[in-house]
Amino acid sequence: GVRSSCPATKPSMLNVHLVPHTHDDVGWLKTVDQYYHGDRNNIQHAGVQYILDSVIDQLQKDPARRFIYVETAFFYRWWRQQSQNTRRIVTQLVNEGRLEFINGGWCMSDEATTHYSAVIDQMTLGLRFLNDTFGECGRPRVAWHIDPFGHAREHASIFAQMGYDGFFFGRLDYQDKARRMKTKEMEMLWRASESLTPPLADLFTGVLPNGYNPPEGFCWDQSCNDAPIRDDPDLEDYNVDEIVQRFLNVSYNQAAFYKTNHIIMTMGSDFQYENANLWYKNMDKLIKYVNALQAKGSKVNVLYSTPSCYLQELNLANLTWPLKTDDFFPYADDAHDFWTGYFTSRPALKLYERLSNSRLQTCNQLEVLGGPKSTSGPFGEGDSDTMSKAMGVAQHHDAVSGTEKQHVAYDYARRLATGWAHCEVLVRNSLAVLSGSESPRVFCENLNISVCPLTESSQKVLYFSMNVYNPLGRTVSWPVRLPVNGSLYSVTDTKGKTVDSQVGNYVCMSFKLICNIYDMKSSSLLLLLSFLKVTFDDTTGLLSSLTNLETNQTIRLTQNFYWYNASSGNNKESRQPSGAYIFRPNSSDPFVINKTAEIQIVTVSSTVQEVTQWFSPWVSQVVRLYEGHRELELEWTVGPVPIADGLGKEVITRLDTDIESSDYFYTDSNGREVLERRKDYRPTWDLKQTEPIAGNYYPINSRAYIKDDKHQLTVVTDRSQGVSSIYNGSLEIMLHRRLLYDDFRGVGEPLSEPGEFFDGLVARGRLLLTLTPPNMAADVHRPLAQGMVLQPLLSFQDGTPLANTKLEVCRGSFSGLQDALPPAVHLLTLSQWDKDSVLIRLEHQYQAKESKTHSQPITVNLQVTHTFSFLLTLSNYILLQSNTDYPSPWEVTLNPMEIRTFLLQLRQL
Repeated sequence: GVRSSCPATKPSMLNVHLVPHTHDDVGWLKTVDQYYHGDRNNIQHAGVQYILDSVIDQLQKDPARRFIYVETAFFYRWWRQQSQNTRRIVTQLVNEGRLEFINGGWCMSDEATTHYSAVIDQMTLGLRFLNDTFGECGRPRVAWHIDPFGHAREHASIFAQMGYDGFFFGRLDYQDKARRMKTKEMEMLWRASESLTPPLADLFTGVLPNGYNPPEGFCWDQSCNDAPIRDDPDLEDYNVDEIVQRFLNVSYNQAAFYKTNHIIMTMGSDFQYENANLWYKNMDKLIKYVNALQAKGSKVNVLYSTPSCYLQELNLANLTWPLKTDDFFPYADDAHDFWTGYFTSRPALKLYERLSNSRLQTCNQLEVLGGPKSTSGPFGEGDSDTMSKAMGVAQHHDAVSGTEKQHVAYDYARRLATGWAHCEVLVRNSLAVLSGSESPRVFCENLNISVCPLTESSQKVLYFSMNVYNPLGRTVSWPVRLPVNGSLYSVTDTKGKTVDSQVGNYVCMSFKLICNIYDMKSSSLLLLLSFLKVTFDDTTGLLSSLTNLETNQTIRLTQNFYWYNASSGNNKESRQPSGAYIFRPNSSDPFVINKTAEIQIVTVSSTVQEVTQWFSPWVSQVVRLYEGHRELELEWTVGPVPIADGLGKEVITRLDTDIESSDYFYTDSNGREVLERRKDYRPTWDLKQTEPIAGNYYPINSRAYIKDDKHQLTVVTDRSQGVSSIYNGSLEIMLHRRLLYDDFRGVGEPLSEPGEFFDGLVARGRLLLTLTPPNMAADVHRPLAQGMVLQPLLSFQDGTPLANTKLEVCRGSFSGLQDALPPAVHLLTLSQWDKDSVLIRLEHQYQAKESKTHSQPITVNLQVTHTFSFLLTLSNYILLQSNTDYPSPWEVTLNPMEIRTFLLQLRQL
């Protein structure tokens, strides 16, 4: 309905909505807590606690004044410290619409490098705090992404489904913006899903006129140098007439690009309003003097307002808006300034964020399954909240994006580590409840570098047990690699049955059996297991082909590593350099690291086959096939990237095939729907391409693919990266970057991560390749990608399982589900909401039309499939209340790409 708190406007005039705001990064040049306290002001003058103090003080001085606040991570920190009296005042300001929360997530998330599940979690964290604290009047009605560097369609879809009325942002490609200004298409309807029936994912979207700054000449913050309004005619420099005239000009100029008689001005910027009096005193005068001219026939009306009040006026105008169906990537702010480097910047932080998400989901699930003892049990006090908040700030557009200073990147990583330490206690408690064993349990954090003291112990006879928790709602086959000391191991499951394993310099567990490594006819090296065959070129040691034995299809496939030489320079005017944000190679031809790969180790067994390729002292790779798996694994290791030659390097791996992709390639949006990309092309405007490489890079979070009529090569990745297809049949992925210059976008330092030994960061990761006919691809890559995002959690106990338990029989295995979920359904969230209720999110993980089998509506019964029936027996709980209008309250129907959330009340019998 109409917001009663919105100020009156004048229908026959140009109404200028002044929106007082501050843009508060939850970490960038300083850490989130340094920003909150106003610490280390030598780096940047910014203190959020003082901003909120000052704004609340100033809002009380005049009921017409307005302010919007966005970042709940900061507001939460401030609110905790306020007296009852201040809280009463703030609540009244919120109830009267004078202080309005906008966006309302824990942070303002990045859009290129975030995964949808973490975005939904951080939005939930912020919105829940606002709802618990202020109720309906605290609910943000508008999404507000004024600073993120390009905009993802999936974000718009999520905002629409969350019930936001509209979305405003500040940055879009300079060519796109110029065209939209000309055609008055700065405001549009974004149809953000090809699967959900309109208007489910339709979102009104507006581009702000000045990014998120005030118009030139009207910045009155203590950090600005614009002239104040000097309105005493007895004093020198009286400037009211001049300022009013300039404001009228600015208003009419801006109005020329928008369709209605309402325009919006963002009155504020980064960390402004620490002394809010300066802003409000001058805006009060501006409003007074500009509106005074109405008596003389002026048609401009200025008012304090908010984005939702502005949006309400646009809605009342009852116009038809242009339709947008693609996204806003990549973003360039000038011809050679493409913000496509940050898609890959800080690859280790990007992986750590993704693994932390997996651990948080596992922690949330085990908190529910273990019951009350999980947070307070044999191993002490644990919680999932610390990890939720650490993940919440990690989604910020200067966090997982990789665009923060180095000391801040360390702080984000430290927060995630602390979050996991709290979760670790919870997980130990929960697994003790579920397994009946309270003996100590360790999590080998360093398996990625083959370190696990417990399994490497040098005792003569070593017994240890491993527990695997699978957070997915279906069965997975997951290879486990452990460092060990001995050469003879037997691996048995809970029933004492032997599990296939292989000792190389580690133990590997998996299933089934296979044939010989040399192809007798050609005697060239090949790997072969029941689903795939891979061949290598004898002379180069590189991959040469990939065959899917089930579908009987083969493609030529070569893969190698290259680096683009980054443009350098201390002067943006002469040449824009590559940096944390911007990718600007100084040539379109990358340097190959080595034309040949030395094949160092070949391992053949019935469970795993692998070839280790060595390209240079800083690049190597393991090519791996697992029995029973339909994907080829490439485990790459890159770094320390050498810079002694004075050249910044942006390292890619490129897959070259004979697939006829003819300039088209496909990338996911935040890990969900896939968008079609085309080289040197934008769906919305006629592109003038000025950067043939960087201008063709797009973000991926979990997958990219190329295809023709017969073949689709899909790459599933373990973290967010930049990707492109520059040649027919090729797909390149940027893996790592090390640069020597700052790129002049504010971070003020080159992206050159020191790594553990201060000689440059080493990054390691996995690409999973599948080859299928195009119409079967999703059936493989959807579950594969979810398995990469939600990985099994391994934990270890010393000694034999039986010695560990107080019970007569150790419960060897257990499941929170009665049955696996149907293949199309993904358990997105299972978490403890409060003492008596549990939050569940179920998702249809297929897009419309992408799968013959799974792209249709599916009905799930919450009782049968869910942990609830299990909870009934486990803790004597009974379940009531489900807010749905289905014939049976337990039947839930999901359409392709739909996410549904349920709050289940648990009542003790």
